[in-house]
Amino acid sequence: MRWFGLGRRPVQHDPEQQHALIQQVRQVRFPERPEAVAALLAGDDGLVVAAGILREFADAANADLLAQAADLHRRGGRRLIVDRRNYRPLWEEAGEYLRWSLFTLPGGLHPYVQVAAAVTVVGAGARRSVRVSDPEALLAHLFEVLDLTVDGWQFGRLRADTDGAALAVGLITAARELRAAMAEPPPLPPPVRELMRSNATIDVLDPAADRIVGTFNPGREMRESLLA
Repeated sequence: MRWFGLGRRPVQHDPEQQHALIQQVRQVRFPERPEAVAALLAGDDGLVVAAGILREFADAANADLLAQAADLHRRGGRRLIVDRRNYRPLWEEAGEYLRWSLFTLPGGLHPYVQVAAAVTVVGAGARRSVRVSDPEALLAHLFEVLDLTVDGWQFGRLRADTDGAALAVGLITAARELRAAMAEPPPLPPPVRELMRSNATIDVLDPAADRIVGTFNPGREMRESLLA
């Protein structure tokens, strides 16, 4: 066990506890609710694991898109730019040829379970998160997952459902809280700025009832949360 920091409550790291937590979290399967996972991610070790979940998920999504782009180039000669700072140009150009694979990435992390739980934990513990992890990297991962979520709805033939809308709201809220806890938050990334200029709404499906139960306006949600 290691302790860091002076003055304020020191940062506590227990690598063995973190390893045990991530192994336990990986065993949870959808449709288990994210609250069950979030309850496991307590304290500084829980925040470190939550940040690690977001990093692993964002890295896996990027690796998947790089592999898809390489495959499209081999098969058809088409060169695609995969920029994890802004996936929207990629999805706008080639969405009909790409697979939205966030439900099937390696590692056993589900966007509506482990990722949603990590988002909740990071947002609720934002002031500690900036001390126990790299806040700029963590913020970038939140925005990457948000970008990919909305891209899937707009360009990837993915139906927005209630769990996906809840994830998007959680990502926006966590990003807001993390930025507020940072001394000098970085500028908002290009996909967020682009979406903020739009008032396009997306129908939200309740899978249990198999019907539309509302709409979600990503641009308005981002403006109200991130420009306040």
